[in-house]
Amino acid sequence: MTIKDKREFNETDEIVISKEKLDSFVLECLAKAGCTGDHAQQLAETLLCSDYRGHYSHGINRLHIYVHDLMMKSTAVTGTPQVLKSKGSTAWVDGNNLLGPVVGNFCMQLAVEKAKEFGIGWVVCRNSNHFGIAGWYADFACRNGLVGMAFTNTSPCVFPTGSREKSLGSNPICMAAPGMEGDSFFLDMASTTVAYGKIEVVDRKGETYIPGSWGADKNGDETHNPKEVLDGGGLQPLGGSEITGGYKGTGLCMMVEVLCGIMGGSAFGKNIRQWQTTSKTADLGQCFVAIDPECFAPGFSNRLQEFCDETRNLNPINPSRPPQVPGDPERAHMNMCDDLGGIVYKKKQLDHLKNLADRLGVIMRLVDEKPQ
Repeated sequence: MTIKDKREFNETDEIVISKEKLDSFVLECLAKAGCTGDHAQQLAETLLCSDYRGHYSHGINRLHIYVHDLMMKSTAVTGTPQVLKSKGSTAWVDGNNLLGPVVGNFCMQLAVEKAKEFGIGWVVCRNSNHFGIAGWYADFACRNGLVGMAFTNTSPCVFPTGSREKSLGSNPICMAAPGMEGDSFFLDMASTTVAYGKIEVVDRKGETYIPGSWGADKNGDETHNPKEVLDGGGLQPLGGSEITGGYKGTGLCMMVEVLCGIMGGSAFGKNIRQWQTTSKTADLGQCFVAIDPECFAPGFSNRLQEFCDETRNLNPINPSRPPQVPGDPERAHMNMCDDLGGIVYKKKQLDHLKNLADRLGVIMRLVDEKPQ
């Protein structure tokens, strides 16, 4: 696969919507919830980036949750993150309960500044909220010629290996590193087999089956029914059950928690508020890292490109599905969107947006877009 490859558009099931119309719709919805200006724009950009990259679980599929939090006053709409402590290449930040993208952008920009001065920037925050797609922040560092990493803890939705009780989040792990001519290594993954939002998308599409190792019912037993996961169940760690390596996913979930909640002094583990509740603030912990590869052996991007190309060119088991490098599926999706002049969605995905628009009194002007 090359970075010029693209996935095919399915005109029967999919629709193309311009980024401008999507941006306007998101901003109108947020305005109804009392959030305007730069903070609203930062959230809109993050959500649309997720959909553009093909990660629908973290895009406008989540808009109603942000709107709900804002309307319930559980997320602050004005203010600025505060640096509590700064020492050399490190900083500890209070997000002041602002929107996650506002906090995340502040922290990664600070990490990049420190990396350019010291070679590395390591910023940890407390008192943040859901920040959308982790890759948004790592990509900022990558576009500055740096290696970027981003992590966050989340509400407890995961059954640790051997447990019938949820105590961990899906805690994502992300690293982006620059190759040559716009190519990159771009890993953005949950430490569970899938993100919770992916099961929400499956259910919203009306599908009734999920693969093994994705989720468990309310008793912690593996299930193939998405509704059992969403109705009091939860996710399985990466690897699924113990016999298939789920203990490794449990370890990764806990590692992210150490970097975020434990190091940041935020809520952690079972102490984080339940997903989609507003009885208390989210108080999420997040970690942002930027590294200047030129502090080490010269020629980093050249060697990374050689490594990526070498991997792509390995002898495939199935020629129609050759080996890929992390970030290749997203690039194929973005190339398709670019050719079509907008972002591609499943038509069924727009139903819940119409419901949100109706509740808020927003006129939905997204439809009637046609691929060229």
